[in-house]
Amino acid sequence: MRFLLNVCLIVFVAVSAQADEKFADVQKEFEALAKKFGVSTKDVGIYATIGEGEELKTLLDVNGQKVMIPASISKVATASAVLASFPPGYKFKTQLLTSGDVKNGTLKGNLYLKGGGDPSFVSENMWFLVNAFTRAKIKKIEGDIIVDDSLFDKVRYDMSRQKERVDRAYDAPVGAMSFNWNSVNIFVRPNGAGNGADVSIDPENDYIRLVNKAKTISGSANKLLADRQEDKKFDGDVIHVGGSIGQGLKEVVVFKNITQPDLWAGYNLKSFLGQRGITLTGNIKNGVTPEKAELVAESESKAIEAIVADMNKFSNNYVAEMLTKNLGAVKKTKGASLADGVTVLNEHMQSLGVPADQYHLQSPSGLTRDNKMSSFAMWKVLQHLRNDFRVQPEFLTSLPIAGVDGTLKKRMKNSPAERWVRAKTGFLTGVVSLAGYAGLEDGRVVTFSFVYNGSTDETKIRSFFDNLLIYLVK
Repeated sequence: MRFLLNVCLIVFVAVSAQADEKFADVQKEFEALAKKFGVSTKDVGIYATIGEGEELKTLLDVNGQKVMIPASISKVATASAVLASFPPGYKFKTQLLTSGDVKNGTLKGNLYLKGGGDPSFVSENMWFLVNAFTRAKIKKIEGDIIVDDSLFDKVRYDMSRQKERVDRAYDAPVGAMSFNWNSVNIFVRPNGAGNGADVSIDPENDYIRLVNKAKTISGSANKLLADRQEDKKFDGDVIHVGGSIGQGLKEVVVFKNITQPDLWAGYNLKSFLGQRGITLTGNIKNGVTPEKAELVAESESKAIEAIVADMNKFSNNYVAEMLTKNLGAVKKTKGASLADGVTVLNEHMQSLGVPADQYHLQSPSGLTRDNKMSSFAMWKVLQHLRNDFRVQPEFLTSLPIAGVDGTLKKRMKNSPAERWVRAKTGFLTGVVSLAGYAGLEDGRVVTFSFVYNGSTDETKIRSFFDNLLIYLVK
């Protein structure tokens, strides 16, 4: 038995020595790849280690303590703070409450839609609420639908975002009562060359007024335009769809954000109720739920770890801000702001021992140039998430997988790094970043943080980062 143990030990030492010999050349490989892809090393911040505990070794430290713009890898810090504040399985709640009496199936009072800060509240959740509401035997509401999103403040677009608004789903506003990512799906189908196109929205509701000016043309081109136009006499959003769609196409979908999350949710509730034969005589308004209102239906969100995955897999800025306001709501039961949540986020960073002079976080999503962080500071967060078993499984599952899904679906595909790298991506003009873990066949794990701030084409930077990881996992 002792002989076998000695043989195993010799083999393990030999394998480890061989692996370490390979990593002795990692600096040379880094320099060769930087030259190949035209990357100036002064524009790069890299910190990467292998192993753990007493076996922890630094593989690369290139400007590791240089403070740089991190872009969306900022969400790693956000995820860490969220997972520390909400235990696995935690769920946010959205409620329907009533005030007034019910007589012969008629509610003589208001119906309240109370938001609990659920970023994942979508059509399925609305149907669940409405189906539960039908069991109260109410067929008519002689009052208003009051949307209560008082858990958060009324700031829809925080100053920490880029100043320029982008009328797309990824730049959606936030609110404690939000619905379908605060975005609408616009479906366009051709209708024979020379005719108008068929345009519809999903879900159908009175909050969106659709003006269809799109045409069908021959061929397979897609030159559709969808623009929001202001109408002060209309409570919701007016969207004009123009341009053209080729008759050779089947269907094109355009995603647009909405501007008023509370009213958007309220009008959709009205639509869903109507589909169950429940009528409303009043209007859609915002307000606060009375303390004596009666709870009639409640919907729970996905588990917190699934919402963190929604944020990380596709770098969803809306989810990042919703979760951060929820961090603030832990200490503030009304009107929680993004700043309240960012305070909690920074307290969490301090608790991890991240050097205070190596990070500055204003935006939980990273959709700003004002966030600053060194590669070493990001590595500290990643190392905590790897070593703390209470959060490690949930965080690891939230990350995009190379060649498989999320923002890494098309990267490192059909390479030795496919499925061996799990990491968060980041991108702004002049900023490319990647931070996470690379697994090795011998069971060891590389924890890495790569950040680039410069003018080299971003596709070259991504290839540089990807090829460096491919080298590490071979």
